[in-house]
Parts: sequence; structure tokens; C-alpha cells
Amino acid sequence: MNKVYTKNIQMVIQKLRPELQALSEYIYDHPELGHKEFLSSKAHVDLLEKHGFEVEYPYLGIETAFRAVYKGEKEGPAIAYLSEFDALPGIGHGCGHNLLGTTDTGAGIALSKLVDEIGGTVVVLGTPAEETNGDKVTMAAADTFDDIDVAFCTHPSDGYYASGTSMAMEAVEFRFYGKTSHAAAAPFEGINALDACLNTFNNINALRQQLRPSARVHGVIKEGGEAANIIPDYTRAEFYVRAMDMPYLNELREKVIQCAEAGAMAAGCKMEWGHYEASYQNLITNETLSNQFNQNMKELGIEMQVEERDSMGSMDMGNVSQVVPAINPYFEITSGKFVSAHTVEFRDCTKTEAAYDGMEKTIAAFTQTAIDLITNEPLLQAVKEEFKQTMLKQG
Repeated sequence: MNKVYTKNIQMVIQKLRPELQALSEYIYDHPELGHKEFLSSKAHVDLLEKHGFEVEYPYLGIETAFRAVYKGEKEGPAIAYLSEFDALPGIGHGCGHNLLGTTDTGAGIALSKLVDEIGGTVVVLGTPAEETNGDKVTMAAADTFDDIDVAFCTHPSDGYYASGTSMAMEAVEFRFYGKTSHAAAAPFEGINALDACLNTFNNINALRQQLRPSARVHGVIKEGGEAANIIPDYTRAEFYVRAMDMPYLNELREKVIQCAEAGAMAAGCKMEWGHYEASYQNLITNETLSNQFNQNMKELGIEMQVEERDSMGSMDMGNVSQVVPAINPYFEITSGKFVSAHTVEFRDCTKTEAAYDGMEKTIAAFTQTAIDLITNEPLLQAVKEEFKQTMLKQG
């Protein structure tokens, strides 16, 4: 990195490294599920306050969310880093959010050491419950990003991958209402809500032939009846409906609802539907911003890979990317080996030297990219113009 602030960035990161490693390992040792990350969020807040950030905590009425702000002595753009810290049930930080949040918080702190000189504002957002009811959705809807120019998030992985896309997703539940009766003595007196539920699964399976190859519909029966000798009067199923863009997701959701309506009608049942978790929009990578970050990583010796995939998971960062220019690159923690996320093995990779090396490099590139935006007005305007044109095309 032959940049003006390279030496300063490296010095800041080296000084921060012990505190950041301690933060990540503390959260690793105290895994907490979404909206219960009380120890984890407080650990982030304590570190940010130590480094001069003004923190609103809780934020937006969410007990484990926070908004930390460091305003430089000179005017300039506002750069946001989004920290996650929720764990998975059973296996703790099998998705690496202990390290994810630490990296983004670390980038915010690193940048704060430089904005007094170059200008700008640093915002670190604590965003709970990414694995379930991702609160980036809540923040995007609550105008949190109205005063922010660009947003960064990252994720541990088995390689260094450039920011790409993610699937739009809706979490849809169907509730079926029938009438109980004795399943042997008087089945003809009942209305079988389980039949309606099973009909729905069969209808969706028939629909799959007409789906785009990249689309996904998958579900489970959460409540299927009480006893085999009772015609069930209530059943409930939960589905994730996923697509690579919002227009097709909207179309597909309606088809899935029609499958449930038909299933209920065939069984003579009443059907209601709703959402049981937050819905995620697809991630739209700002390519101008991504290219700048990738170049900064290249100058650190890292060639960011571009993944070509027809389908993938969903993330609440997608909602952020629809309201502000954003990127969500990935950094390697597995020493060049493939290790699947959401596993004990991946969790344990977050405590390795390879993981901390990836963390340091990502913080350095995030910080340098922010400095590039602050000190290069044409670059910042190009990022904003791309975002504007992308949103216009989406309608």
C-alpha cells in the first residue's frame, strides 16, 4: 500500500491488536443468541467508549443494538461499519460473528484515529440477531443510514472473496384451521388441518419444476397435530422463500401462497399466512466501492476472488445495500482449507493466527478505503452515482 496513511494505519492496528483479540475471544467464550447478546454488545460498547466514541445504547429500542459515533475535527463524509455478534444455538460462534464484529468495530476505531486530521465521521453500528431477525432490516427501515455515505461489513470465510450478492428471502408461515373429531369413530365429522398442510408441501413440490434454477423454497411443519387418533384442527408450517432479486422473490412468494390457499381449499380448511422472521433483500454490491477495497487488499498481498454462484444464502446486509452504497467482502480464517461455516470446526478457526491475520488485513483495507473516499471527492461521487443509477434501474 503505497498510500500516505499506510504507515499510520499499520501502527494503529498493531496497537489495537491485543484489545481486538481479547474482544473476539471474550465473545467466543460467551456465545449469546440473537437479541440476547448482552455481554457481547456491552464488550463492544465498552471498547468504543474507551476510544472516544459517543454511544447510544440501546438503540432504536433494541436492547443489544448500539450506534457509536466519532466525529472528526473537520467536516467530511460519514463512514459506517456494521458489527455482528450473535451466536448459533448449540455450537456457539460457528458462523464467526465473534471475529466479524471485532473486525468491523476495529476498523471503526482505526479510522477514528485519523479523521481528526483528514475529516469525516465514523459510525459503528451494533446489529444484533443476523442469524434470525436481523436488525439491519430494522435499521434500514428506520432511516439509520440517511446521514451515512457508505457502509461496510465483512465476514470470516475459507477464502478472500470479493463482495458479491446474496439471495432475497422471505420467512413465510402458514396456519391452517380445521375441526377436531375422533379419527377412528367419526373422521367424517372432522376437517383435517394436517391434510391442508401436507397438500401445501405437495403443491410446492409440484411448483419446483417451474422455478428458476437459482430459486429456493424450503420448509418444515412446526405444529402438526396432537395425537394420531384426533383429526387435527390446527397446523403450522414455516418456509423460507429465496430468489436472487426482489421482483422474482415477490412473484415466487405469491405462487407459494397460492399453493397454500389451494391446499387449504382442498381440505376444506381456513388458511392464514404471515412472516415469522424478518425478510431480507438481496445484497447489491457497489462495484466502484468494491473495486477500491479489492485494490487496497491487493496492495496488502491479497487477491480477492470473485465467486460465480447461481444460489447462496441470505443476509440482512442486503437491506442496507438498498439504502446506501455498501460492500460485504469475506476474509480467510481457515489457513487455505475448506471449512464449512455453521460448524464447530469453523468456530474454532476464529481463534487462530490465520484468523487474526485476516482480521488485520481487512481492517487495514477497510480503513484505507475509507480514507480514499474522504480524501478523493471524485471517487466518493462515483460511488454515489453508481448507487443512484442502480436504484433507478430497480425502479
